[in-house]
Parts: sequence; structure tokens; C-alpha cells
Amino acid sequence: MTIRPVRAPARSAVSPRTVVSLGALGVALLALPPRADAQSPGSPTGDAQSVERIAAGLTWRPIGPAISGGRIADVEIVPGTQSHIYVGAASGGVWESVNHGTTWEPIFDDAANLSVGDIALAPSDPLEIWVGTGEPNNRNSSPWGEGVYHSSDGGETWRLAGLEETRHIGRIVVHPANPDIVWVAALGHLFGPNPERGVYRTTDRGETWEKVLHIDDDTGFVDIALNPADPSMVYAAAYQRRRRAWGFAGGGPGSGIYKSTDGGDSWAEVTDGLPEGDKGRIGLAVSAQDPSLVMAVVEAEEGGIFTSRDYGETWMRVNELNQRPMYYSQLRIDPNDVERVWLVAGSLHRSEDGGDNFEALPMEIEYNTGVHVDHHDLWIDPEDSRHMILGNDGGLYSTWDDGDRWTFIGNIPVAQFYDVDLDLADPYYVYGGLQDNNSYRGPSRTRRYQGIMNRDWQVLDYGDGMYAETDWGDLGTVYVTSQNAGIVRVNLATGDRKALKPFPPDSTVRISLRLEVADPRVAARRGAGVPGREPALHLGRPRGELARDGGPHAADPSGQSRADGGASGLDHALEA
Repeated sequence: MTIRPVRAPARSAVSPRTVVSLGALGVALLALPPRADAQSPGSPTGDAQSVERIAAGLTWRPIGPAISGGRIADVEIVPGTQSHIYVGAASGGVWESVNHGTTWEPIFDDAANLSVGDIALAPSDPLEIWVGTGEPNNRNSSPWGEGVYHSSDGGETWRLAGLEETRHIGRIVVHPANPDIVWVAALGHLFGPNPERGVYRTTDRGETWEKVLHIDDDTGFVDIALNPADPSMVYAAAYQRRRRAWGFAGGGPGSGIYKSTDGGDSWAEVTDGLPEGDKGRIGLAVSAQDPSLVMAVVEAEEGGIFTSRDYGETWMRVNELNQRPMYYSQLRIDPNDVERVWLVAGSLHRSEDGGDNFEALPMEIEYNTGVHVDHHDLWIDPEDSRHMILGNDGGLYSTWDDGDRWTFIGNIPVAQFYDVDLDLADPYYVYGGLQDNNSYRGPSRTRRYQGIMNRDWQVLDYGDGMYAETDWGDLGTVYVTSQNAGIVRVNLATGDRKALKPFPPDSTVRISLRLEVADPRVAARRGAGVPGREPALHLGRPRGELARDGGPHAADPSGQSRADGGASGLDHALEA
């Protein structure tokens, strides 16, 4: 196992973020060193040296946006505090705040991989921090990781502690009294089989690892929970999954719940009362107030929320609720009230009767106002359950009144850009589509001494922002796209938006449109159930007003032949 020291940037410095398409957007500024004409221009050696010389002069500076938020994978708070927060972003690294989100410092930017699956703090020593890289949420845009990182000084320095081929980490749990002992739920590769998946344990703070539970090369583990009164009692959720370019298989016979009573030396699957047959993703929760209460949200044909009152030996389904399990599957039991349970999913669901009944909190008043949907983590203050911190696709939120009202913490630049484009203005503007957070434009520089601020960024259109294409012949026009071929032409001066999505030319014929991710110039369509209807391309001219059917092998504007080939995936594999 290779152990590599990684030093975090100084806390007083602004760390450049060098990943453009995944993470906070950075713009390169060119500062060229004096030219040394050792080779004649145009020669291979001279061209290579020119490229190296130009690259050496490039520096990076962050320009945002932070107001857009971004996908938060995990939230951890230092025990005994309410304001010392660590946040892990799906592709934006780890951020630390010591003042409840008033200011943040990136503490993980020098790591080779910034996709975070889980963060864990040692309860007995909060300077002991673990970061599992590679988010566990199964999207076709999920970035993978490179193993587990460890810090013994509160994130000042990091070392890669191994498990590089696990790729996606679902959960890390540290022994409550002995920080040497750590368990890791490793999912393994998303797009193929590999043996480096299972439950791993270290007893020497990551110097060595033992795979203590393994099902097969197709089944990893997505969650682990401990009995807080007896940490030798460990629960683990196995998850069989496989993504392909055309879809996602989120379940199989390998999925299930396992229990150990000796710290992981031996395991037994628990099945009494749980669904039979294939299962998918499973989330676990153990009550801090009553450790005999174990709850699980189970993806299955007869799935839902299950409760055990005997340490996981027998189970009973109390509710069929389970919203888009492949992307969420998170349960939380209030540490001060065993009857209050939260299902963290597309909506935030609250139960006051142990899960028998749930209500979805009305958090989003209108689209892009209130609290964003698609929740991934919820921290409940053990000293005051009215205080909670929520992480979702839209960023970070906090509440002090049981979730009735939330404050958006809009100063963490972790937006996920699918694509960026530039216009020809002076100074030029940067355009891009953000995962689940609209399409934006922002300036490359301003005249204010504070630099570029949140208020300088402008929402162009809504949904899962994807591609953006500026019109170099008209600085007032830009084309943006969202999921399901939501192509829109935007007038920047007036804010008017015109939808340009293709539609069937003959309204009397039923055609199934396969419109997923769309380039603003070309949208793919696939005919289904119509004899003679071949895959086609829509080419919109002029400016998308009129579209013609390009046929199965039509050339796109770049002159390349394209054709749509591949079957549709499962419903729950679609982006949202």
C-alpha cells in the first residue's frame, strides 16, 4: 500500500481550484515569461516548447459562483460544538468552517481527487479526520475516487491511506473510544466488477487494512452503523449495482443487511421480516437513545422503511415510503426522541410516530426559491434537536426551529459545471450549465476591488443546466440546454427565453422521444414503434426556429456523422 503525504493549503491562503468541469469554476490568466527562441516557429520541437512555455505562464483564480450551491455529499460537525463544520462536496473537496458557515476554508484541495463520498471524525479525538473519496450516488455523472485519506491534525495535512481501487466510499465509521479502529463501506467500481469492494477494517489508523466482509465482485457496501453502547455490534448494508452507458441495474441477490457482534471478525445476514428476492440500496440508522432500535430503508419490490426493536434480529415494515432509493436512501433517528425519524430523500420527510406516518416538509415555495430538493445528508444537533444542518444538490442549509424555516449558506463554491463557454465581450463572460442548479453566466473580471461576487452571476435558465453556446455574431444571445433536450434561446438584454425543443412533425403519429442530454445545436431523437422510423437528428436553422429531420446518419455542423444507438435505461437512472 502506498502512503503519500498531502499537505493542505495554508488556512490564510485562497486555494486555486483547478478543476473546471467538476467543482468550482476557475479562469486561466496568461502571464508569459520571456520567450527563448531556441527553435524556429512551426517546427515540432518549437511548437512543443511554445505549448510548455504558455502552460507555464498560466495561473488560476476562482471566480465562482457560490450562490448557486452544489451537491453536498456529507456534513460532519465536531462533537461538542454547533459551529465547527466539515462539508464534503460530490466533486468539490472538503471545506471547513469554525463559525457556522460564515466563512469557509478549503482543506483538501491538494489531494489528487476531490470527489467526497463520506467524512468521519473520531468521537474521542476530532483532530482525527477520515475522508472517503468517490461519491456513492450512482449517477451517470458520478465521479469516482482514489481511496481513503486520513489526517491527524484536523485537516492541516493529509495522507492517502490506501483502498485506492474501491473507487466509491459509502460510509466511514470510527470506533467511539479507540481512534485506531475504523470501518469502511466500499462500493467498488460503478461501471464494472472488481474485487476491491466490501467492508474494510483497520486497527492501526489506516497503516494496514483487512477486508472483513466480501460478497462478490459485483456487490459492495454502501452503509455501516454501530451500536453506540456496544461498538462491537456492527451493521452493514450490501449493495449490488452496475451502471452502463445505456442504463443502470440497481439491485440483485447480493444486496442485504449483515450484522457482526465481534467488531467485524464474523458476520451473519439478517433476513427475518425483510423483503425476499432481489434488493437494491439500503440505508441504516441506529438510535443513540435506545440502541436496540435499528431502522432501515430498503429498496425492493416490497420495500420501504423497516424497524427492528431487537438489535436487528427481526424486522417489521412500518411504511412503504422510499423515494428514488438509488440516489438517497438515508435515514436519521432524532438522538433525543426515538419517535422522530427523518427520511432524507428528494423531499425531506419527517415522522413523529417512529415511521408509521411521514409528512414531506413544504420547503420549496417555487422553483429555485426556498430550500432545494434532492437531499443527501442531515445532521441533528444532539444537544438541541431543533438545530439541524442539511446538505443537498443545492448546497447547505441550517435550521433552528425543527426544519420549519431554513437559512441557505450560499458561500461555498462547489458548483458542478457540465460544460463552459465564453463570449466575445470585453471583459468576456463565462457561461455554463450546472448539475441540478440551472445555467449561469458571470464576468471574467469586474472593476470592484472586492472582485467577482455572487451578485455578478446571472441565472439564464432552469433545470439541470448542461451545455451553453454563445452566439459570437450576437453578444445578446445565448443558447442553453437542460435535461430531456430542454433547448432554450435566451435574450440577455430582456431575459426573454424561447424554447427550441424538437417535437414530432406529425402530431397524429405517436413517437417516443429519447431526449436526455442535449447539445444546443443538435438534439437526438429515437423513434419507437413506428415502422421505418430510424434514429434521426434535428438540425435547427436559423437560430433554432426551424428544424429539419437529418436522418439516421446526418452530418452535424462539425461535419461528423452521428447516429443514435443504444437502448433506454431504467427510469431511476435518469438525471434529475
